[in-house]
Amino acid sequence: MSNKTIVITRPSGQARQLSESLQASLVDSGFTKETFPQIISLPLLMIAPKGDDALLRQITAALKTADLAIFVSPNAIECTMRLLEQSWQNFSDRPLPIGVMGGSSMAALKNHGIDVESNPTTVILPQSNAQWDSEGLWAQLQKLNWDWATKKAIIFKGEGGRDWLADTLRHAGAQVEAFSVYARVPLDLNSPVWNDIHEMDFAKSLWLLTSSEAVRYLGQAKLPLDLATAICPHHNIADAAEQIGFGEVFTCEPGDEALIAATQAWLAI
Repeated sequence: MSNKTIVITRPSGQARQLSESLQASLVDSGFTKETFPQIISLPLLMIAPKGDDALLRQITAALKTADLAIFVSPNAIECTMRLLEQSWQNFSDRPLPIGVMGGSSMAALKNHGIDVESNPTTVILPQSNAQWDSEGLWAQLQKLNWDWATKKAIIFKGEGGRDWLADTLRHAGAQVEAFSVYARVPLDLNSPVWNDIHEMDFAKSLWLLTSSEAVRYLGQAKLPLDLATAICPHHNIADAAEQIGFGEVFTCEPGDEALIAATQAWLAI
């Protein structure tokens, strides 16, 4: 059996999706029971949705006068839709376009019936997955040629995180209202979930890192990361991985397909 280990650091639900896709890809590529790597889920951050009535009233009121809604992540979509519990198109008297930063968010919207309606909601997404980030979405939004001084944008996000896009929209003249619809709760360092991590061979481990905040938290665990390899789908995450001491850090394009392809390349070494 392979003694290589893949560590997926996403929250549990997203980690399961990536793990299943990775396993299916490995099977298709000819990996056998003897050559299969161990795949460990280490959810460094738990997503805790917010659900108070005051927040719901604030969001509902804001949507009625908004010109654009932006979701910063699939978690933002899931938590917002869970809070609203209505069809997206019911919240505004006019079509309300949505901006997202990547393919996973696009898939999350479709799971909630958005962009597949009889009169589809306009969804704005960076065209190239190499631009799946805040900067890429802003570049796409500029192609609308809007007078931002006349526009109101709502951003759905988690507590903390980057404010670059909100600041950029405000600088362009837009009215911006941001709602934190979830909190990120770090995995307890004494949780038994860490047991498999402590027992593995770090020199033969590959960490799939998809959140800069999660990477910074990982740095508190005092692990021999200088022996390990990391794959990151964004240069900001790669920078964070280097700062906490990973021995090798590789950057791939955003999206699960790119993560899986990079993982397979590492396994082939």
